[in-house]
Amino acid sequence: MNNNWEALLGETAEICRETGKFIASQRRKVQAGQVETKSLNSLVSYVDQEAERKLVDGLSKVFPEAGFITEEETVAQERKEWNWIIDPLDGTTNFLFDLPIFAVSVALYQNNRPQLGVIYEIGQDELFTAYAGGGAFCNGRSISVSPQNELAKSLIATGFPYYDFKRLNEFNELLAHLYTHARGVRRLGSAATDLAYVAAGRFNGFFEYGLSPWDVAAGILLVREAGGVVGDFNGEDKALFGGEICASAEAIHQDFSSLVKQYMLED
Repeated sequence: MNNNWEALLGETAEICRETGKFIASQRRKVQAGQVETKSLNSLVSYVDQEAERKLVDGLSKVFPEAGFITEEETVAQERKEWNWIIDPLDGTTNFLFDLPIFAVSVALYQNNRPQLGVIYEIGQDELFTAYAGGGAFCNGRSISVSPQNELAKSLIATGFPYYDFKRLNEFNELLAHLYTHARGVRRLGSAATDLAYVAAGRFNGFFEYGLSPWDVAAGILLVREAGGVVGDFNGEDKALFGGEICASAEAIHQDFSSLVKQYMLED
C-alpha cells in the first residue's frame, strides 16, 4: 500500500475514534423508549443511527467514489467497485446493558477483496487497524495471531445464536466438545471485537453463524494481516456474505476448522 493509502487508513481510523467518543458519551443515557427492536433480539437506538451518520459523512469526504453497505441503512445502499462496509456499533445489546465491550467497525472493500479495516473497541480504547499487505496493528503496535499449535491449550470465542436457531443442536454439541477439548470458550457479544482479539493473539480461534457483512468485514482483514486464516464453515472464502465464519491462528487452523466443519456444516 502506498503513502496515499496509508493516509486514508489514518483518516479512517480518526473518524472511527471520533465516532467512538460520541458513542462513549452516550453511555447510560439511552432511555427504554429510545430503543427499537429491528427483529428478534436485534436492538437499535439513536446512538447506532447517529454514529452511522457520522461515519458516512466522514468517509464520504475521504473517499467519495465508494459506495456504502451499512447496518442501519441511514444512507442509500450501493454496491460499487469500492464499498465501505460499516457497523457503527457492534455490540449494541452490550452497550444498552452497560457492558463495556462494543466497537465501531469499518472496512473498505474493492469488490470482494478487503483493502482496509479499522475496529475501534471503545471500552478499552483500543484501535485495531490493517491494510492489505501492510500488517495489523493495535494502537500503532504490530500484532500477530497466537503461535499456540495445540487446540487443547487454545481459548476459543463464539457468538450465541440469537435469531437463527436452525443449527442450535449442532452448535451446542460443538460447544460441549470444546468444553472438554480446549482451554475455554468465551462469548463477548461483539463479533468485531472477537476477530480483533484473534488478530491480537488473545483468542486462538473464533466461529459464529447468523452474521452480516458489517459484523466481520474489518475483522477478516485484521486476522489475515496478523497471520491468521479466515473462511466459512466449509473452508471457502465466503465469510463476508456467507453468514458464517471460522477464523483462527494458522497454527491451529487445520484442527479447528475441521472440528467446526464436522459439527456445523449444513447437509
